[in-house]
Amino acid sequence: MIQIILTIVLVISLITDIKDRKILNIVTLPTIFFAFIYHFIMSGFDGLLFSASGFFVGLGLLLIPFMLGGMGAGDVKLMAAIGALQGMQFVFYAFIYTALIGGIIAVVLLLKRKELFQSFQRILFATKLKTLEGLQKDDLHHAFPYGIAIVFGTFIYMGLGATWL
Repeated sequence: MIQIILTIVLVISLITDIKDRKILNIVTLPTIFFAFIYHFIMSGFDGLLFSASGFFVGLGLLLIPFMLGGMGAGDVKLMAAIGALQGMQFVFYAFIYTALIGGIIAVVLLLKRKELFQSFQRILFATKLKTLEGLQKDDLHHAFPYGIAIVFGTFIYMGLGATWL
C-alpha cells in the first residue's frame, strides 16, 4: 500500500514539477500526515518514530540547499514525505541516487549550454580566494526542476535497492 501511494505521489510531483515547476502542498502535506497516521496505526509508537525519523532525515537532507536558494520548498517537502512514508534508511539511499541523477542532469545542461568549463572556472577561482562574494547565484546554480531528480532517484532506489551503492 505504501509503495502504491509513494508511486502516485512521485508521478503527480513529476508532472507538476515539469509542467508548472511546482511540487504541490496538496500532494506532499497530506502524504506526510497519512504516513504518520498509517505507521502509528500499524506499529504504534514505534511506527510513529519510524515515520518521524524518516520525515526529519528527508527534511534535513535538502534543508540547507533550500536555505541557500538552490531549490524550492516543494522539493524539501517531497523528500520529507518520502521519508515519512518509507523511513530514514530508505530516504537516505533515495537521496544518494537523487544527488547522482541531479548531478548528471546539471552536467548535461551545462554541456548543452556550453557553460560547464566556465562554471567550474568561476567556482574554482572563488574557492581559491576563499570567498564566494564574487559569484552570482547563477554561477552556482543552473535551475532545473529538481523534482525530476528526486522522482527518478527514488524510483531507481525502489527498483535496485542499495545494491549499487
